[in-house]
Amino acid sequence: MVKNKKGNNTLAQNRKARHDYFVEEVYEVGVALVGTEVKSIRAGKANLKDSYAQIKNGEVFLCNMHVSPYEQGNIFNKDPLRQRKLLLHKNEILKLIGYTAQEGYTLVPLSLYLKKGRVKVALGVAKGKKDYDKRQAIAEKSAKRDIERRIKDNMRY
Repeated sequence: MVKNKKGNNTLAQNRKARHDYFVEEVYEVGVALVGTEVKSIRAGKANLKDSYAQIKNGEVFLCNMHVSPYEQGNIFNKDPLRQRKLLLHKNEILKLIGYTAQEGYTLVPLSLYLKKGRVKVALGVAKGKKDYDKRQAIAEKSAKRDIERRIKDNMRY
């Protein structure tokens, strides 16, 4: 099992999501998985890159999340890129439908983690960034890094 320094059990992260989107709200949702998928995810074989969530017929599905087949799973392994149902309350789904009805909003999984032995997804309601927003964020990050480096250098003397 992979553990972070902060004490949370993060199994996979979508690092690109915060770079490409402004995350407005985050929901903690469960995922309907098969036993071999859970074992594979616990082994760190999940990838959230290019994944997204979609609402179909009042249900939310996670698309494009890659879970490598479990090595000892043989016939019980499922398709690595299959759609997986996300488990939310009805009022949360209605809220998400309202968000996604607005232009520019989408549902993006931010991370995959364990909570009380269950696999959870941090699902973000996000609005796409323009190229100039991304450049501005990179410039701010770089400036902050430079400032901290100078402060550190000044503390040495």
